[in-house]
Amino acid sequence: MILNEARVSREAFAERTGWTFKPEGACRGDACVPLPEPAGDWMDVHVLSERLSMPLLHDEAAGLWCLGPESLGRALPTAEAPDLSLPDWRGRHFELRSLRGRKVLLLAWASW
Repeated sequence: MILNEARVSREAFAERTGWTFKPEGACRGDACVPLPEPAGDWMDVHVLSERLSMPLLHDEAAGLWCLGPESLGRALPTAEAPDLSLPDWRGRHFELRSLRGRKVLLLAWASW
């Protein structure tokens, strides 16, 4: 979910994620997670990120926030890539850490 600010309307969040808001908190199916009572129709993405185990990224230069899907323990805990060392397209040794501090798109392709 890409956002322009560090808050999201309850309606948009429910529509895009399937989570609904009830007196007991954010609910989806039989699962409910307690949330602090929001002021009005807006939710703080920091709270949603923490309580629902959803990764939260902020690109300050672009002024964008990205609230990812809940991980429920199945995804990496951060957006930081692990050390990766592979040959580049010319066969020379390349380490992903050489790009640390820069935005990187990793593209993987396989013929199968």
